[in-house]
Amino acid sequence: RYHFFRTQKVIWMPQELDAFQPYPVEIMPGRIYLGNSAKVCCCWVLRQVQLLANISLVLVHCPPFIGDPDRLLHIQVEDSLEAKISPFLRHLCHFIDIHFELDSVILVFSKLGISRSCVAIIAYLMHRHGQTLKRSWNYVKKCKGNMSPNRAFVDQLRLWEKIIVGDFVTDTSDLLY
Repeated sequence: RYHFFRTQKVIWMPQELDAFQPYPVEIMPGRIYLGNSAKVCCCWVLRQVQLLANISLVLVHCPPFIGDPDRLLHIQVEDSLEAKISPFLRHLCHFIDIHFELDSVILVFSKLGISRSCVAIIAYLMHRHGQTLKRSWNYVKKCKGNMSPNRAFVDQLRLWEKIIVGDFVTDTSDLLY
């Protein structure tokens, strides 16, 4: 399954390390991947993972599924303290649910893959499993250790938690958020 881990090579040349393209982070095995915009522009990665749908959280999108609204959800949102991602969360969750029904493999990505895309996946996990922000956060953090959503997005996730769970359960004043 993870053929890209199969290597006997111990010594790598600097040029080889520079050219190495790691795969997107697997969030839900074989179903949802988290990546950055460089992964989307790298077509061989898309073929290897067999992606059938993309959720783009960047301002300017690169090619793979442009023009195909059934396979691409493009949400133009900045990674800034003024940006609002919460108006898109229901549509985003619905898009992923539809692709789950179709057994599609989905890549959620943003420019660096550490803020907007992580927020989208946390929101979806909260929606899918009816779980708290803290539980979804910890799960994604375990998969993507350098995850770092901006403070405004964390506050919006807290409001999403109230919609999903019915109350504010997670204390986001903790420095971990």
